[in-house]
Amino acid sequence: MRTSIATVSLSGSLTEKLTAAARAGFDGVEIFENDLLASPLAPEEIRARTADLGLRIELYQPMRDIEAVPRDEFARNLRRARHKFELMGRLGADTVLVCSSTSPLALDDDALAARQLHQLADLAEEFGIRVAYEALAWGRHVNTYDHAWRIVEAADHPALGTCLDSFHILARGGDPKGIEDIPGEKIFFLQLADAPLMAMDVLQWSRHYRCFPGQGGFDLAGLLGHVVRAGYQGPLSLEVFNDVFRQAEAGPTAVDAQRSLRVLQEATGSATPPAPVVPTGIAFAELVTPDAEPVAAVLDALGFIRTARHRSKPVDLWQQGEARVLLNTGPAARREGTSLAAIGLESPDPAAAARRAEALLAPVLPRRRAPEDVPLDAVAAPDGTELFFCATDRPELPSWTGDFEQAGQRPVDSSVDGSVERIDHLALTQPWHQFDEAALFHRSVLGLAAQESVDVADPYGLHRSRAVTNADGSVRIALGVGAAPTDDGTRPQHIALATPDVVAAARRFRAAGGRLLPMPANYYDDLAARYEFADGELAAYRELGILYDREADGEFRHCYTETVGRVFFELVQRDGGYRGYGAQNAPVRLAVQHTRRPPY
Repeated sequence: MRTSIATVSLSGSLTEKLTAAARAGFDGVEIFENDLLASPLAPEEIRARTADLGLRIELYQPMRDIEAVPRDEFARNLRRARHKFELMGRLGADTVLVCSSTSPLALDDDALAARQLHQLADLAEEFGIRVAYEALAWGRHVNTYDHAWRIVEAADHPALGTCLDSFHILARGGDPKGIEDIPGEKIFFLQLADAPLMAMDVLQWSRHYRCFPGQGGFDLAGLLGHVVRAGYQGPLSLEVFNDVFRQAEAGPTAVDAQRSLRVLQEATGSATPPAPVVPTGIAFAELVTPDAEPVAAVLDALGFIRTARHRSKPVDLWQQGEARVLLNTGPAARREGTSLAAIGLESPDPAAAARRAEALLAPVLPRRRAPEDVPLDAVAAPDGTELFFCATDRPELPSWTGDFEQAGQRPVDSSVDGSVERIDHLALTQPWHQFDEAALFHRSVLGLAAQESVDVADPYGLHRSRAVTNADGSVRIALGVGAAPTDDGTRPQHIALATPDVVAAARRFRAAGGRLLPMPANYYDDLAARYEFADGELAAYRELGILYDREADGEFRHCYTETVGRVFFELVQRDGGYRGYGAQNAPVRLAVQHTRRPPY
C-alpha cells in the first residue's frame, strides 16, 4: 500500500518536511494548511517541488466548520470553499479533508448536514476534487465514524466520502468492526496515529500526545485489518500531533514514521519484510575511551582479565565468565571520556538479522577492516549506539573473537566466589526526542519485547525508562531518557553484571581497591521497616551499599561502582523469577550519583 505523512507530523519549513518525507521513502504527503500559508513558495512551486521529490499530494487539510449551519453561514462557507478548491487546483491536490463541525453555530440536524455536504461536493466536483468527511472525536454533534458515515450515505454524492482517523475512533473507545460495513470506494482516506492510553481531555490528548503506530496503546493492526477488508485502496497516511516530534529533526522523525508503517503492514500481512531474528545473548559491550587506565582499573577490581587484543585495532578484550567488555582507545573515543559505544548481539543468523534491520531502515554502518578480519554486520540504533550481529565461538559461523590474539591470562573460572557470570543488562540513555523511536526500533528491528514504561523520580525531574528483552532474559536493554533535554550527552550509561552472590562480589571488588557507591543510612532504616532479614544481612547491605527489592516471584540485590566518564557498572543478583530492575531503588541511586557526578 502507498504510504503518506501529514506535514504537521514533522518539524521545519514545508520544503524541509517534503524533503524528509521523500528521503524516508514516503509516496505522498498531506499538506497541512498552516504549512502552506507560512511557505514563501507559490502553490505551483510547491506542486513542482513535490513532484520533483517523487511525492504525490494525497490530501489538503483541514476545512473546518462547514456543515449543519444556518443558511447565511453556509453561503459564506461555500465562498470560502470555492477559494480553497481553486487553491487546490494550483497545488495539484484532488482530495480535501472536511472535519465535523465544532462551531457553536452548528445544529444537531443530520438531514441538514447531509444536504449541505451534498452542495459542497457539487462545488468540489466542478474542480475535480473529492471531499473526505471526518468525525472529530470532539465534534459538536458528529463525533463517531459511524455517525459521519450515515451522513455521507444520506448525502449520496459521488464526490463525497468519509475519512477514517484511528485516533478519533479509538480514543473514544469505538468499535472499528463496523468499518467493514462501509463500501471501500466510499472510504476516501485513512489517517493513522497511535497514542499512549491516558485519562485526559480528548482534544488535548490528540493535539499533544499522538505518536506513530507501535509507540502507543491502540490496536492499529486490528483497525487496519477492518479497513482493508472493507476494500480500501488508498494510502496509509500518518497524522501525528506531537510536541516532541515538532521539535525534533525532521529527517530521523520521518524515518521513524516510515518504519512504523512498515511494521504495521507486517502485522496485518500486507507486507512481508525479512522475519525478525531475535538475539540470544549479549556477545560483548564495547567502551570507547581516550584513556583506558581508569576503566581498566575498575574492570580489574571486578575480576575481569585482559585476555586478548585485536590484531589491527587498539581494542582490548576483557573477560570474566561469559561477560566480555571491549576497550577501544581508537579515534572514536569522545572528549567526555569513557562511553558505551557498541553492543555485540549474539545472533542465530547474523546475515538475516542485518537484512531485517536494513529493510526497516536501520542505518547500515560501514566498517573499516583488514582483509583477514571477520565480516561483521552492524547498524546504528537511534541514539547512535552501534549494534553488531555476531556469533561467538560457534563452529558453523565465523566468530568475531577470531580477530583477537591472546594477550593475557585465560578468563577467570566463574565458579569462584563473587565472580561475574555474564552481562545481565545494559542501560542506554536516549536523546529526549527519540525515546519512543528507540523502543519501536528495538522491538521491530531486533524482535525484542518491550515492557511497560516506568517513571522514576530524579532530584531534578523525572527519569523515564523502558526495558526491552528476549523471552528468556538473556538479552535485556533498559532504555532511559533523562529528566531534561540537556541530559542527552552527559547522563551516565551502565553495564549490569550478573553474579550468584552480590555480597561476595562487592567484598571482592572493594578488597581489590574498587569504590562502591555508598547509599544513605535513611534508605536502610526504611528497608528494615519494610522487610525482615536474616541476622547480619541488612548490616552487610548497609556496609557495601547494596540495594534490595522483592516482588512476588523473587528477590533482587544490586550495587554500583562509581562512574568513570559516562559509564558505571552494576553488580546484580537475581533470585527466583525476579524480572525487574530495582526501579523502586532508582531514586536513591540517582540522588547519590548527582552528588558524586564526575566532571567530563
